[in-house]
Amino acid sequence: MSEIEITGYHAHVYYDADSKETAARVRAAVEQSFDVRMGRWHDKPIGPHPCWSYQIAFEPALFGELVPWVALNREGLVVFIHPETGDDLADHDERAIWLGAKLELDLEKLK
Repeated sequence: MSEIEITGYHAHVYYDADSKETAARVRAAVEQSFDVRMGRWHDKPIGPHPCWSYQIAFEPALFGELVPWVALNREGLVVFIHPETGDDLADHDERAIWLGAKLELDLEKLK
């Protein structure tokens, strides 16, 4: 088994101009239901992410509660989830979890 430590998780909720209202509903429900740190709205692709997005940062202990909730309540939005281990490339590539369609990340930005 791996000795890699997961220090946290990030869930990136993807949206566009047409789905921003839906993303706002999902965001408000997450904030109301969970002890998380919400990132800023990015109304353009940023970093390796191909879509507009905001980030939900959360502790490993919350994974088993938050991820199933998001899976059931994402209202059709694509959500990209990855661990935080200190290896950004592996975390965004081989360790990633997708809810909805798997999209192509710009992994060159992490090298």
